[in-house]
Amino acid sequence: MKHLLITTLLLLSFSLFAQKPCEYATNVTDSLGTYKSTKEYLVSEKVFAGNSSYIFYSLALTDGVPTLTVQLIQKSKDFMVANCFDKDSKIYLQLQNGKVVTLTHINQENCGSMVRDANGFDNRVKSGIFMFLKDNYEELKKSPVSLMRIKYLTDVEDVIIRKEFTAELDGKTYYPETYFMENLRCVE
Repeated sequence: MKHLLITTLLLLSFSLFAQKPCEYATNVTDSLGTYKSTKEYLVSEKVFAGNSSYIFYSLALTDGVPTLTVQLIQKSKDFMVANCFDKDSKIYLQLQNGKVVTLTHINQENCGSMVRDANGFDNRVKSGIFMFLKDNYEELKKSPVSLMRIKYLTDVEDVIIRKEFTAELDGKTYYPETYFMENLRCVE
């Protein structure tokens, strides 16, 4: 009986700490090189007074170089400011251990594209690709993220990263503060 109890506790502890498998949207190796990208993951959702905005992350590995793709989607019937990414754009991630991790944007300007849907809403979709700096990459594996600051061409936006939330968009529960701790291993 004692042996059965110890075995059960060991199996339970292993299952609690087991990592979930990596889910890739793309995983290709060909004559040009290797590219893999994780599925998009919702890290922020704001829905208020008929306006909504969403921020998605996905990690990519291109020939051994890890990057973060950030996709921002805004939906509104009101005027929306076009915040653009440029060569000086950055993402700052404030970690719960007090450290700040900086990601730099690739040299590609992007102001997004606007699409009007059948219900009269304007939808702005914008993506940016950010590179990790070697000196702080490891910190993202150790500590949850509490705040993200996005520096655009002409503006700065702060986003509080929640521990967990259930999205109105799809009804799924997301855990954005530990996104990097759980997913960076997928692009190493």
